[in-house]
Parts: sequence; structure tokens; C-alpha cells
Amino acid sequence: MIGLLGGSFDPVHTAHLAMADAFASALSLEELRFLPASRPWQKHGLSASGEQRLAMLRLALATHRPAHGHYAIDTRELDRGGSTYTVDTLAHLRGEMTSDEPLVFLFGADQLVHLDTWHRWQDLWRYAHLGAVTRPGFDADVLPAPVAAAWSRRAGDADALRSTAAGRSFLLEGLALDVSATDIRAALAAGDARDDGAPDRLVPRPVLDYIRANHLYRS
Repeated sequence: MIGLLGGSFDPVHTAHLAMADAFASALSLEELRFLPASRPWQKHGLSASGEQRLAMLRLALATHRPAHGHYAIDTRELDRGGSTYTVDTLAHLRGEMTSDEPLVFLFGADQLVHLDTWHRWQDLWRYAHLGAVTRPGFDADVLPAPVAAAWSRRAGDADALRSTAAGRSFLLEGLALDVSATDIRAALAAGDARDDGAPDRLVPRPVLDYIRANHLYRS
């Protein structure tokens, strides 16, 4: 089974790697692909360029040992450019795979809460399984009713996902992911990275060196 972890990775940080490891282990993924977005249509711009975000991802993965299977980077959204719609990416990727090969798109529960705002969100299950990870204390009652209903009727465990190509949902609960790219960028912009140590703890060292060498996220 292939897992696809999407995001802006602006910058890539330790929670992204923790998510990848947790999903790779829980679902016994043969391969997990990081999918950097070109221009997420629901975000108001990115701080680093596509080339810089890709370079940071490569640096992070070069020194990270996968928890299970193989990790790679899928650059199709950067190569395509323009606004990013997950459903189009999954349809394109599905066309490259055999009809019975399982594919799961992975994201955090903060996105699950807003899943019904995604472009053609109910079509996502046509092309892949969906996997979400929650933080400790996550309350499923915050999900919009249409999302909760669609998610629950497709819910399955790892074996259920592996037995079919697409159409199931999987919830990985209670992973501590108290990291925010927004907070990291703010700390770097304020020039306090060396003072409070936060980016040093939350960003892989090669990535932080790259950020400093290229003067990224400075105000």
C-alpha cells in the first residue's frame, strides 16, 4: 500500500516526520510519499518557494530513517504548478496505478474538520482511502455532520484498507503533534531562534541550517 502525505511543508518540521512514521507503522506502508503542494487554493500564499520547500524536504528525509517501508517525494503538484486540488492529484495518481493497488491519502485532523470545504471532497474516496491523525483530546463532535457521516460509514482498520484500492477511512488517534509551521516561521521572523530554542527542537538540523543560510522567514 502507498501512502501520500500532502502539505505545504513551509517548512517541513518534526511533526510531519512523526506523522509519516506513525502512519507507515500503523498501516504497514510499502512506500510513503511526501507531496509538497504548489499553491494550495485555501491558503493565502506561501513564504518559501516551491524549490526551497522541496530542498528542505530532501534535506529532512536524507537524515531520517523511515519507521516502515520507503519514503520518497512526489513532485507532481510542484511540476504542474498553479492551484492545488487534492482530488485532481489523486485521480492522476490513480491512473498510474493498477486498479486493485491500495492508495491512502494522509493528513491531520485539523484538515478533517474542514474536509467539506475541499474541492469535490466526496469524490476523494473514489481514488484513495483517507487517513487522518488526531491529537490527544480530539473531539469527534467538532466534525461537520456531513463529514462525520461520510467518514464513519467508510471506517475501517488497516486490513480493510489493504483489501481494497480505495473508499475507506482510517483514524489514527492520540499522536502528540504540538508543532505549528506558523509558530516556527514567526519565531524565525522575530530572530529569536537561537534564544528560545524552539526551531532548533522542531525543525531537523539540516533544514534549519538551510533556512538560516538562505535567510528564509526573516521579516
